[in-house]
Amino acid sequence: MSNEQEHNFVVSQENWSLHRKGYQDQQRHNEKIKDAIKKNLPDLVSEENIIMSNGKDMVKIPIRSLDEYKIRYNYEKSKHVGQGNGDSEVGDVVARAPGNGDGQQAGAGNGKKAGDKPGQDYYESEVSIAEIEEALFQELELPNLQEKEKSEIITEKVEFNDVRKKGLMGNVDKKRTILTALKRNARDGKAQITPIYNDDLRFKTWNEVIRHDSKAVVLAMMDTSASMGAFEKYIARSFFFWMNRFLKTKYESVEFEFIAHHTEAKVVTEEAFFSKGESGGTICSSAYYKALEVIEEKYNPSRYNIYPFHFSDGENISSDNKTCIELVHQLMEKSNMFGYGEVNGYNRYSTLMNAYKTIEDPKFKHYVLKEKADVYHAMKSFFKKTAEHV
Repeated sequence: MSNEQEHNFVVSQENWSLHRKGYQDQQRHNEKIKDAIKKNLPDLVSEENIIMSNGKDMVKIPIRSLDEYKIRYNYEKSKHVGQGNGDSEVGDVVARAPGNGDGQQAGAGNGKKAGDKPGQDYYESEVSIAEIEEALFQELELPNLQEKEKSEIITEKVEFNDVRKKGLMGNVDKKRTILTALKRNARDGKAQITPIYNDDLRFKTWNEVIRHDSKAVVLAMMDTSASMGAFEKYIARSFFFWMNRFLKTKYESVEFEFIAHHTEAKVVTEEAFFSKGESGGTICSSAYYKALEVIEEKYNPSRYNIYPFHFSDGENISSDNKTCIELVHQLMEKSNMFGYGEVNGYNRYSTLMNAYKTIEDPKFKHYVLKEKADVYHAMKSFFKKTAEHV
């Protein structure tokens, strides 16, 4: 028997009888919320309470399919399984479709007439914007990002990448410690974990990894002419709201330039960009001229990944469309990608989209948004992950 004094270490011990059921219920509720968020992402991305939240951490929003368990008093005393009088014969009609006999169905009010049945419930729940971002952003990335001049911003990242025999107890690797003790005891003919000695302890260690990000700039251009009504403006702002949060969350070195235009274009602040009212006619080329001017003055393509994005309703002056195509090609020569989003609820192409259909360049991406849920689909289209990064 070795003279070495034996020491028993308790790696982890929990008294499950002390766990409250309320905590378990809360965990199940949180899982239901996460599942509901994934199922309702297209609706949530364009939810007004989020877009108008000014970046608040928590917002209260209605979520479809988030039901709550409850006991309901059957005040109508309806008959259920096993409650009949048992005198039905073969061939008897046991049920009819709801209606009044003239082909009109009573229901939850799908048409213009009043219904007499309950509709689908919506439950308001307080949700963190971070939860929605996590579900949405994991599917996205900046396309065609190239190695440019290294950013001045250095990101320090901690990575647990080694296991050692000495360290702080707070960093003990329980799994490896137990396996080490188990193997040692097995060599001594003991099929058990304990005792655990000092030499069995294993600790996680880490290194600080320094990562330089390539520089990138996004030129956000938005049509603010009179033809951009409340719906069109809201959809465009919703897209830029999520694009802004996505890029700031995922990338350390992305800069933004905001350009608003009608017949003329000018660089505006982020706050003005999201609040500027609509007026005047539409000359889209004015935004492209301004974007080229900004690139020339501040963003050398050899140093920056450049991403121009333009949102409009497409109702451009026809004589300007040829100029727009020429300027888009000039922008694509300096950019990694050009994104055009058109808010168009009609079943016809706009004058500008008809012109853009002739562009055949992999750098040119476009998406037509007809309803609020299309904000989500436009994000997925413009920032789709490539196969090697999925």
